[in-house]
Amino acid sequence: MNKNRKNILTSGVRLEKTLLLLFLCLSLGAQAQKIHIKTGIEVLKSQNFRCLEGKRVGLITNPTGVDNELHSTIDILHEAPNVNLVALYGPEHGVRGDVHAGDHVSDQRDPATGLPVYSLYGKTRKATPEMLKDVDVLVYDIQDIGCRSFTYISTLGLAMEAAAENGKELIVLDRPNPLGGLKVEGNLTEDDCISFVSQFKIPYVYGLTCGELALMLNGERMLTGGVQCKLTVIKMKGWKRRMDYTATGLQWIPSSPHIPHPHSAFFYPVSGILGELGYMSIGVGYTIPFQMFAAPWAEADKLADALNALHVPGVIFRPIYLKPFYSVGQGQQLQGVQVHITDYARAPLSPLQFLVMQEVACLWPDRAVFDHADKGRFAMFDKVCGSRQIRERFTKTNRWEDIRPYWEKDVESFRRLSKKYYLYR
Repeated sequence: MNKNRKNILTSGVRLEKTLLLLFLCLSLGAQAQKIHIKTGIEVLKSQNFRCLEGKRVGLITNPTGVDNELHSTIDILHEAPNVNLVALYGPEHGVRGDVHAGDHVSDQRDPATGLPVYSLYGKTRKATPEMLKDVDVLVYDIQDIGCRSFTYISTLGLAMEAAAENGKELIVLDRPNPLGGLKVEGNLTEDDCISFVSQFKIPYVYGLTCGELALMLNGERMLTGGVQCKLTVIKMKGWKRRMDYTATGLQWIPSSPHIPHPHSAFFYPVSGILGELGYMSIGVGYTIPFQMFAAPWAEADKLADALNALHVPGVIFRPIYLKPFYSVGQGQQLQGVQVHITDYARAPLSPLQFLVMQEVACLWPDRAVFDHADKGRFAMFDKVCGSRQIRERFTKTNRWEDIRPYWEKDVESFRRLSKKYYLYR
């Protein structure tokens, strides 16, 4: 009996050890497979930087420029024995991400490498001949968020113009579009709304990687003066158009202070246009930037019920009560809704803010947005929309359906045009 018990116990211990070993193997295997793609910098490394050999290199980047192990592209190129990195160029927020949104970036020396850092978000937003005289090739490695008003793609386009005008080569190290490559929303930017927040005639949500966008800007002569630069895109490996950022397995580096998580990129186009008016809190200054709409005069349950009654596919609106720490509504008790995306593939993004504006005007007619928002901010609203028509048409009836045809009028033609430049399927 004792011997049998001993055998049973021994067998049990062995089984536990076997299961534990199997669990560990599966866990390690899952971890090894977690990252599903190689970004442009990873591919460049695997090529041993061949395209940069014998050239003086200038790098346009920020903290999002990292490899799959989170090593900075700055350090990777600086330490590579066959790369001569001679200058850095800083977009909004700076090369090391130490500058607040909207604040000018100044020329300086990078303390880690001793390299000169030239500002592309200060006195000039396009590199001057003086800034480029010591480089042969510009390398661009920045993670954008797939939305036209986010300024990194404007920096890319102006860098392409500067390269063309000064006889320099430009190489884009491609990265995923966090929104995937399938969503396209919004009208093309019109001539009177071209600005650093709408630099090109593309939709608000444009469905291209930065490499694909660069190819289109170059191929369609969409840069100022129709110039074209000598352009190379280092493609990713493994990325598919259906992938949003969460499907890549890559770690997320905040692309700005208010885009702290990969899903933050989903919500930026949900509320960012309305946010330009400073009329309602969109969560900037609270813990869920771009994921909500709230005001001191709103009633959370009424607004949530009205919005949910619209049955927007893939979206639920939840009542929320909060007191922002800074920005719009700081220190005030606000009510409103948090936006929950339950089916990203089906959910519209940019239309949601117009639906909120519509229901606000219906529930509280004396609070209709354009009757009460600061008129001094209308110009920025128009630039981010890419057209004055959106505001002017919406003001007449406060109904999304009345501006929807204008907002969507360029989507299908842009899809057809942009497909010529797809690098991924």
